[in-house]
Amino acid sequence: MGRRDDTEERRQRLRWLPGAVILSAFVIDIVTRGEVNTFPALSAAPVIAAPLLSLAGTITTGVMSNLVGLALVFLEREPTRADVAPFTSLVLLTVVAAGLNVILTRDRRQLATSREVAAAVQRAVLPDPPRRVGRLLVASRYEVAHQEAAIGGDLFAIRDTPHGIRMLIADVRGKGLESIRTVNALLGSFHEACYHQPELPGVVLQLEERMQGIVAEASGADAESFATAVVAELPSDYSVLRIVNRGHEAPLLVHDGRAVPLEPSTPALPLGLGMLGSDTPVVDRFPLPPGATLVLFTDGIDEARDAHGAFFDPRRALSRRLPPDPDAILDTLLAEVTRHTGGTLEDDAALFAVTLGADRPPGLTDGRHPVPAREPRRDGRA
Repeated sequence: MGRRDDTEERRQRLRWLPGAVILSAFVIDIVTRGEVNTFPALSAAPVIAAPLLSLAGTITTGVMSNLVGLALVFLEREPTRADVAPFTSLVLLTVVAAGLNVILTRDRRQLATSREVAAAVQRAVLPDPPRRVGRLLVASRYEVAHQEAAIGGDLFAIRDTPHGIRMLIADVRGKGLESIRTVNALLGSFHEACYHQPELPGVVLQLEERMQGIVAEASGADAESFATAVVAELPSDYSVLRIVNRGHEAPLLVHDGRAVPLEPSTPALPLGLGMLGSDTPVVDRFPLPPGATLVLFTDGIDEARDAHGAFFDPRRALSRRLPPDPDAILDTLLAEVTRHTGGTLEDDAALFAVTLGADRPPGLTDGRHPVPAREPRRDGRA
């Protein structure tokens, strides 16, 4: 919504342009005493007005161009039959500009309606998470690609369960109704697994099984679907952050002016492709100091490009002194990616952040340099 507001603001700032073209043509003609033909500029004014002004404004611009042209002719000389052709062309261009304005206005309304419908469906399937879960402050954002009106496949969720606080962020391949069905199925499976699976690998395996079921039931391009995901867990004592990364962007731990990527110790395939790799999810452990913020995001952020094709670096954007507030951190990240891209995203982006409250539970160590370590095997071996 912010980027669409920026587009409308730019249109508002350019509303003066048609009038400036007419004024410039008038001044140039007066200064040069008619030696420079300014009719091309007058003819361009209504065409310029078509995408910037309303229908009435476009027609008014065309009328003003004709009146200024007539005034210039009467100031310099007597009108002749030769003046009929340029004035006729100017009238025809005004009619064409009015038609373009009608078409552009209709297309903008249709696109706005499509985006509103997509946003409404997205909100229904992916409601905002609670603002606080246990000692965690929670914030989320969903940014729709500027040129897209389709429903995306990004999702996030957080649940406080008897086994700890569990979080999910994922990105389903594709867009449209099929992707939203997959999003809905994965969210349902995650919510169920959170309460019935005592260990984090069990949650991931249930998501993997559900994704494979979705792929098996699909046809065509949807039969090749998959979802990158990060599943995280904090026990009730908040002593350690456990993460399983299934081919997703590494989360960032923002603390003390640094943003550190929590890279997986062992790369893993996305959900739905588990049959091609190991069946046992690898759980990495990281410290989560009080006041630190865990930031999770989808590839619409780190694959955003600037005008020269350079990718956005969220780690650099968040490596500064920031308040221990997930909303402020996500706002900073979105402001930086918007500045990097010039206000447009090529793909939808979901962002999710949690900040651990300042109360330090007993026995928690303050680790500023998180180093992944594998969860010990249940049979006691390393």
